[in-house]
Amino acid sequence: QVQLVESGGGLVQAGGSLRLSCAASRRTFSSYAMGWFRQAPGKEREFVASIDWSGSKTYYADSVKGRFTISRDNAKNTVYLQMNSLKPEDTAVYYCAARPFRATTNHGDYDDWGQGAQVTVSS
Repeated sequence: QVQLVESGGGLVQAGGSLRLSCAASRRTFSSYAMGWFRQAPGKEREFVASIDWSGSKTYYADSVKGRFTISRDNAKNTVYLQMNSLKPEDTAVYYCAARPFRATTNHGDYDDWGQGAQVTVSS
């Protein structure tokens, strides 16, 4: 089991940037794929981005492609989500999640979840 703690959420104006961080407890962090998902009020949880255990493969939802970048630092047991050109529709609670090795885009594939970080984008 991996314990995950997100940080870096907040309130930003449209067009602005935020960087989310997700710190993992487990020393074998480098063997886990990591994903970012989000859930807006009244909506289902949706995929945002994921990265495989090595960092060599990344995947993005079409809605964030070109604006968001997922990365990881295995030495720090941390995964990041850099969010640029934010839009009001990006407002949601953002969750990081972990699963062994291979990254996927399906939230049902992930075993461990953080508590979430609120991101609010004002127009």
